[in-house]
Amino acid sequence: MFNQQFLKNTIKDIFGCDSPSGYYHNINLKLKEILTSLGYQVKFTNKGLVEVFIEGKSHEKTVATSAHVDTLGLMVRSINADGTLRVTNIGGPLIPSLDGEYCKIVTRDNRVYHGTILSTSPSVHVFEDAKSKPRDINNIVVRIDEVIKSKADVEALGINNGDYIMIDPKTVITESNFLKSRFIDDKGSVCVLLTVLEYMSKNKIKPSFDTYIYFVNYEEVGHGAATVSDKIDEFVTVDMGCVGLDLAGNEHLVSICAKDSGGPYNYELTTRLINLAKDNDISYCVDIYPMYGSDVGAAYHAGKNLKGALIGPCVAASHGMERTHFDALNNTMKLIFLYLTK
Repeated sequence: MFNQQFLKNTIKDIFGCDSPSGYYHNINLKLKEILTSLGYQVKFTNKGLVEVFIEGKSHEKTVATSAHVDTLGLMVRSINADGTLRVTNIGGPLIPSLDGEYCKIVTRDNRVYHGTILSTSPSVHVFEDAKSKPRDINNIVVRIDEVIKSKADVEALGINNGDYIMIDPKTVITESNFLKSRFIDDKGSVCVLLTVLEYMSKNKIKPSFDTYIYFVNYEEVGHGAATVSDKIDEFVTVDMGCVGLDLAGNEHLVSICAKDSGGPYNYELTTRLINLAKDNDISYCVDIYPMYGSDVGAAYHAGKNLKGALIGPCVAASHGMERTHFDALNNTMKLIFLYLTK
């Protein structure tokens, strides 16, 4: 049904464009390029959201969906005397999973340097605590791949406090149709929405109601969708589903979240999504996410008067080395397409 080659090409484009929270200019231009090629009008909001409005068959109500394009990341906190970089986290990356990862440092004047994220005890031949030292934000540094002997050498490169550090996502699509990468949360859902929009454009399908599509920044730091339109009556955000412990989800399903750390989602809208999945043979689960918040929560906290719900492809190892299957992406596409058009 949906164009799988378009989906794969879009994954390559979107995952290959760095976009930690607050650093959105390049990814927004990429989104505009893709969306305008599909015939959609694109607006950049003052805050940095990408907004698409599509007139529906009916004006009875206004609905919205979204996916957040911002990712986890790091930022230079300070420069150590030996020329390594002390860092601060952007969002909540699983810090132990960063040990040994390659990265890029981007300066304010757009110079790019490569480096490696390392423990402060990085060698078993030198440090007795190399294996036992905590891998937390206070015990990792970035080693820059330049000839550096001092803090002054780093400053001479133009690197300063507040510069972004981009973590290599290491995106791979396997022959068995797994997508493994950092930042499937939530670039997987971004690619889901773009592929649904490609299908609707190609087949000249209008949504049932006036519809806003948002590609959100700042979700990973808690306030992404706080500035969506006041006209929205229903908001179904698309974000990753959770896998593990007693949760029902697995990497082949679309998850419908009944409740997260912010409380329950709208009962009527969530039930409608469950029935859509059930009646159309979509492989789904219903789950509770105890340590999770979404863009619907950000909209609620901003005082938006709307019904909210959350769906998304189930993703394993969230905020670390994540993985999902194309089954989950396709099941999510089917459900959000039916919500928008039926």
